[in-house]
Amino acid sequence: MTTNPSQVESASETADGVDACLDRARAAMDEIADYDQERVDELVQAVAWAIYEDERAREISEVAVRDTGFGNVEDKITKKRRKTAGTLDDLLGEPSVGVIDRDEEAGLTEIAKPVGVVGAVVPSTNPGTTPANLAMMAVKGRNAIVVSPSPAGLSTCELVVEYVRDELESVGAPRDLVQMLPAPVEKEKTYALMDRCDLLQVTGSENNVRRGERSGTPNYCVGEGNVVSVVDATADLEAAAERIAKSKTFDYATSCSSDNAAVIVGSVYDDAVAALEAQGGYLCDEDERERLEETMFPDGHGSLSSAVTAQPPAEIAAAADLPPEAHEADFFMVEGQGIGAEYPLSGEKLSVVLTLYDVADFDDALETTSEILDFEGSGHSCGLHTTDDDHRERIGHEIDVARLLINQPQCYGNGGSFDNGLNFTLSMGAGTWGGNQTDENINYTHFLNTTTVAETVEPDEPTEDELFGSYHEKYGR
Repeated sequence: MTTNPSQVESASETADGVDACLDRARAAMDEIADYDQERVDELVQAVAWAIYEDERAREISEVAVRDTGFGNVEDKITKKRRKTAGTLDDLLGEPSVGVIDRDEEAGLTEIAKPVGVVGAVVPSTNPGTTPANLAMMAVKGRNAIVVSPSPAGLSTCELVVEYVRDELESVGAPRDLVQMLPAPVEKEKTYALMDRCDLLQVTGSENNVRRGERSGTPNYCVGEGNVVSVVDATADLEAAAERIAKSKTFDYATSCSSDNAAVIVGSVYDDAVAALEAQGGYLCDEDERERLEETMFPDGHGSLSSAVTAQPPAEIAAAADLPPEAHEADFFMVEGQGIGAEYPLSGEKLSVVLTLYDVADFDDALETTSEILDFEGSGHSCGLHTTDDDHRERIGHEIDVARLLINQPQCYGNGGSFDNGLNFTLSMGAGTWGGNQTDENINYTHFLNTTTVAETVEPDEPTEDELFGSYHEKYGR
């Protein structure tokens, strides 16, 4: 195949532009190499304040909705302030500079060091909160970060990064600790960043995640969501419906932690549906479900139409030609017809549409939940609404997910909450189940290298009997 000289020149220019960003980032890191913990924590506060402050939070949210067309302004403001406050609370006071742990008895000392320049690929669904959240974690480890936004989210990300850089300058820190790839941001630039940065974090489309994992760069690329909530026969149905509705409707379901399916035990199915209807849900009949599915997936499967992605429910109702009463709904419910590629409503929908599954009992609920996650969302998250302690125990053992929330709204709790112990984040690993290198909520510790210093201690060598005694006693020598 003949290579066009202009293509070679273009590729070279792309690489040069990315390399220039990385060079500036490394120079900025050199300037803060001797920062102590107090000064590092001031960097984190500066990044947080850049998007937490009222006027900026509103402006960034308005630009995000205007230019991406996803979500709604008030919920985005809430997300920025809540996620930023939670992340800051997680980070302040935690050791990330110099000696961070010492075990005198074992003779071990851990010394934290930067990982280098972080490359971050962020999605159009959260173009404001995600880059700031990751920047807080990166600078906590005295790293720099270069962000690659989606094309739709470019203007929002650009605004966030500029405000962050201004705040860094106000505390005497180098602006180039936080940068965005120069516009226009194209795939080639994003891929060059993936290949050239020191540590990569990708949150967003499956294509970007898989490309990041193939880059050869150490990475924390995170898996796709498709959250399932199980409602068993013992659940407080009104409370469960309120939690599911709250999660389903927040920011018009831009979050990967928004409920996509509710698996409901048959003995309480009708009452649970009634409780969801009381929370603003509209149950589609068979014809309405088919019209909604055709509108959401016009090619029959695969890509979700932008006509419904993170859109107001009234607009979805209009697009699907649903009856007038549906236009007043807060979210839509459809009854699941099956699971898998031939049933796209069983997958992640990023819209205010909830798929319901009527199952015989709790055993069937666990099996159905596993099937849904095996199809899409492996390892990510699920929830259980129950008052049965045995069910809490069983689902934890039997469903392979990184996060399992009990009696909580999913999109509020999965990425950290003030009423659970998960750390705040917008990037959640799905473990090997989802093809990821971590099953944790991404946090500042993922942006630290550590040197472990080992000193000699009094020997504590076990005897053969201590090692093999129980084995020999049971099986002989």
